[in-house]
Amino acid sequence: MTNYERIDPSTLNLKEQVVSINRVTKVVKGGKNLSFSALVVVGDPDAKVVGFGTGKAREVPAAIKKGIEAAKKNLRKINVLPTTIAHPVLGRFGSGLVLLKPAPEGTGVIAGGPVRAVVQAAGIPNVLTKSIGSHNPHNVVRATIAALEQLRDKQAVADLRGLPLEKI
Repeated sequence: MTNYERIDPSTLNLKEQVVSINRVTKVVKGGKNLSFSALVVVGDPDAKVVGFGTGKAREVPAAIKKGIEAAKKNLRKINVLPTTIAHPVLGRFGSGLVLLKPAPEGTGVIAGGPVRAVVQAAGIPNVLTKSIGSHNPHNVVRATIAALEQLRDKQAVADLRGLPLEKI
């Protein structure tokens, strides 16, 4: 993942969504220790901020709470247009591959499960997506965030290329 500045979660109106909950066991000398792992996505659709986190605990609510706290430490600002994304992007993490394409007004979020959770938390109202490769929710969430981080606004592209904003 790329470097990003820390975003203060107390100033945002964060909405959290649980993407997946897994029952995990650790085999020890006395038998099996049962616990739960939760993958949570949090975001502020108005501020275009999104983050994800995982939590593990003996009970489901405690795992979700830990996941939310981890996600608040992992927030990122996403560069998007008012109604969609600026250009198609392809995000990859492990064997999870996520394609995000701009969509016209009124299309809505065409996405499944983990990708939908991240896109809605980021506050993108119209986008087409395709999840390719791994269906593991952890990899798909990370690939979606990697794709969203590739989005640049016109001013950043102009500065990168050393051109005035009108030439782009």
